[in-house]
Amino acid sequence: MTEDAVSTVLARFKSETGETVSNMMDLPRNVTVNHLQLICNSLLKQDETVPYAFFVDDKEITNNLDECLDAKKKFSTELVVDIIYQEQAVFKVRPITRCTSSLPGHAEAVISVQFSPDSRKLASGSGDTTVRFWDLDMQTPLHTCEGHKNWVLCIAWSPNSKYLVSGCKNGMIMSWNVETGKRVGPPMTGHKQWITALCWAPYHLSPECRIFASSSKDGDIRIWDIILGQCQRSLTSHTRSITCLKWGGTGLLYSSSQDRTIKVWRADDGILCRTLEGHAHWVNTLALSTDYVIKTAMVPQPGSNSDKNDNVLAEAKKRYDVAVANGGERLISGSDDFTLFLWAPESSKNSVARMTGHQQLINCVQFSPDTRLVASASFDKSIKLWDGKTGQFLGTMRGHVQAVYMIRWSADSRLLVSGSADSTLKVWDVKAKKLQGDLPGHADEVFAVDWSPDGHKVASGGKDKVLRLWTH
Repeated sequence: MTEDAVSTVLARFKSETGETVSNMMDLPRNVTVNHLQLICNSLLKQDETVPYAFFVDDKEITNNLDECLDAKKKFSTELVVDIIYQEQAVFKVRPITRCTSSLPGHAEAVISVQFSPDSRKLASGSGDTTVRFWDLDMQTPLHTCEGHKNWVLCIAWSPNSKYLVSGCKNGMIMSWNVETGKRVGPPMTGHKQWITALCWAPYHLSPECRIFASSSKDGDIRIWDIILGQCQRSLTSHTRSITCLKWGGTGLLYSSSQDRTIKVWRADDGILCRTLEGHAHWVNTLALSTDYVIKTAMVPQPGSNSDKNDNVLAEAKKRYDVAVANGGERLISGSDDFTLFLWAPESSKNSVARMTGHQQLINCVQFSPDTRLVASASFDKSIKLWDGKTGQFLGTMRGHVQAVYMIRWSADSRLLVSGSADSTLKVWDVKAKKLQGDLPGHADEVFAVDWSPDGHKVASGGKDKVLRLWTH
């Protein structure tokens, strides 16, 4: 049979979760993505046009259907082609292109930078022992919070954007009221060595926004109440320093350690559920597929119809449920052994995939907000992209000339920003896997980068003691 004889193929549309949404239909082999959009929206009876990406056998259709058909499918009239559709973010984040302000003030290196979940405020922690809050409208300092006696190593915003906790090299934790810059409750002491990570209980599990967890070089995890300033529970089982801590949406805590393991705990009663083993060296970094929906649980989403949801808690729970509907909460770990592991940690201690390719230690890993992709940054100067469900390698982005310290996704999952020891930030187009823009300006290594949840701003800080704000 000649190629011309079969100018159509038998096809049907399926969702990511495998539900068939159409009967079989004859489609021209040269049907374009735009036509597939119209057909899919019509089949799903959408009131307005929702953007979708389409895949055949895990290959994305970028121009027309024909490019994704192998020879067997091209010349067969019996085979049915399954076209998998994936909803894309309705809004588009514009690439960051310029520095709008430099914010001096810290007397030592800026070690951490984080936007509040509502994108209205920015906090920074520094080697000068202070935490600073910055007004993003005026681009000026709002409060300088003093109390720590050593480097502030990590900070974390509460889901309601009202509180910030900070941990220092002395092992002390403090909680701050963002509006006043004053301390909330007494300093929280108990850890014997420096604080390595802080994370809050997800809003849909703890809407009062007063419970958070800390981890330390002493190998312990502690769960705190900021109002009482008291430790509610201490979790001990790691034999070396804990490097990263995540609080998942089903009430599980995930901790990675220099003892080469990741432990899964039940936050409610402190029970150790399972230990995830596989890495041959220190585990440096963790990311959850739900990190973005948990962080922005109280924030109306760009592109949503209502600015104010009637029931914020119900909406937060719904968004979380949607994020885990297809495969549950996934965890990714990056290590000094140059590998990443993908886990389904709620149900199994065995990894889903072992991901190799980096040539040096992996420093930072992040799921895209839509959970479909994973990006990893390494001291080998590269950023690698992986499939968020299978761990399959998708590509490498090169451009930095020294170690990449940190990466952050844009809210629409289309762009990535990276900060490096080479003193630059870079913005990457993920679909094209190429450099979108260079952001020079820092005078030294860039330690910390964050992209605001609303997509409008990037903040960076580093060894030159200056905070920089970037926009499109």
